[in-house]
Amino acid sequence: MAELIPLSDVGVANSAPAATNRPRRPEWLKARAPGGVNYHDVLRLMREKNLNTVCEEARCPNIGECWNHRTATFLLLGDICTRGCRYCAIGKGKPKPIDEHEPERVAESVAHLKLKFAVLTSVNRDDVPDGGAHIFARTIELIRQKVPDCKVEVLIPDFDGNWDALATVLAAEPDVLNHNIETVPRLFRRFRPRAKFEQSIELLARARAAKPHLVTKSGMMVGAGETNDEIYEVIDRLRAVDVNVLTIGQYLAPDASYWPVHRYVTPAEFAGFRAYALARGFRHVESGPLVRSSYNAHLHVGAAQH
Repeated sequence: MAELIPLSDVGVANSAPAATNRPRRPEWLKARAPGGVNYHDVLRLMREKNLNTVCEEARCPNIGECWNHRTATFLLLGDICTRGCRYCAIGKGKPKPIDEHEPERVAESVAHLKLKFAVLTSVNRDDVPDGGAHIFARTIELIRQKVPDCKVEVLIPDFDGNWDALATVLAAEPDVLNHNIETVPRLFRRFRPRAKFEQSIELLARARAAKPHLVTKSGMMVGAGETNDEIYEVIDRLRAVDVNVLTIGQYLAPDASYWPVHRYVTPAEFAGFRAYALARGFRHVESGPLVRSSYNAHLHVGAAQH
């Protein structure tokens, strides 16, 4: 039996929909514990370069698989987020000043790992005017200098509706622009108190308008209290702004203090979401219990461009 990453997946949180029973984690949510030569090499590199990864900070269940393939999602702008989203394990509070040298270290790490595809994401930095957009842009620029054939995906925050910040990132020409919608409108403001569903939709629409040939991507977590019909509605909203790639995975609470898991969505339901999304015109869909936004990200850009 593969060992499960030790995440507590149920709990009680204020204003969250009550889960009437503590659901038992099913067999299809087992993931191997991290280990292996490549895993430890990536871990060593991150420590040497003083870098953060969302793989660790968000306690991703796929960390062992991805790191053994020598891929990682770099977490820019520190490891403290200025927002208090109810589902996220990343630290929250007052962050340190932005490290302007971080892009160089990330680019050096991409070169060391000989990556063909790099994923960049960040915490929210509402404490600075551009939300850290210039760090995204500079990191893309330096990766391109050091590893010209490496494609780059950026998983960006909403920049609090600062469209000049979005333009800064787009001007750096990422290969994929990802912004996760995360959940359905009915739960959105409780799940993500500082964000707005319509603002996230507008961000994706603006990215498409500014860069008609850019691969755009979004993702959501399910099992947090939404209905399947609401999931289909979000799929339709994302297609209405011409998002190309969609990821759908099971929500797993970091511990009992977070938004509770309402139910475990079955593999058959995930297959249904994928079929529905493909029928609506998405070019690539990853839909499964352990799917996370950056899982198999290197496959998404090629599939979406065909």
